[in-house]
Amino acid sequence: MIPIEPSEVMIAQRDPSLPPAIRGGAYPLPIEDRSVDAAMAVLTVHHWDADQERGVREMRRVARGPVVILTFDVEVGARMWLIADYFPEVAELDRRTVPAPETLAEWLGGEVEIQEVPCSRDTPDWSLGSFWAHPERVLDAQARNATSGFAQMPQAVVDRVVEAVGRDLRDGTWDARHGHLRELDEYDAGYRLIVSNPARPRS
Repeated sequence: MIPIEPSEVMIAQRDPSLPPAIRGGAYPLPIEDRSVDAAMAVLTVHHWDADQERGVREMRRVARGPVVILTFDVEVGARMWLIADYFPEVAELDRRTVPAPETLAEWLGGEVEIQEVPCSRDTPDWSLGSFWAHPERVLDAQARNATSGFAQMPQAVVDRVVEAVGRDLRDGTWDARHGHLRELDEYDAGYRLIVSNPARPRS
């Protein structure tokens, strides 16, 4: 029996009236130069391994309009309580794998703007940054498994973090240190939006 790729299942579920979905890697993109209106990547470039720079430049190659990348600033994200107090290993991983926003901007070229993207308390997204106001998510295996940070860690590290956060929630230590976060509507967890538009021709 030949296994079915998850991407094939997802493509099969698409409305046939939509534009076709094309499977491919970050490099090379199976699309001609300037053949799409825009290109977007959401919290993914750090998973592209050796193809990070080539993949980002590919996005610029195929898009005649804007290229938009949602990423995060590792050093800003490392200040969040979860990483700073309990989970420094994820910051070490991110420093090895996540290009700085300024590096992505350089790879894209053109007219580039880097924008701070505060993380809302009620965001439906379960990326690691969204845990800032929800320490209980650390104790939820489904929530943890939705993040690449936890998913890439040895089980012993995950168990240590879960035990420590659980203990501090039970005895009030977490709220004594970070309870003020529960009063905020949004927080800078390090997310950054990079928008690149093609350079305007010189007059």
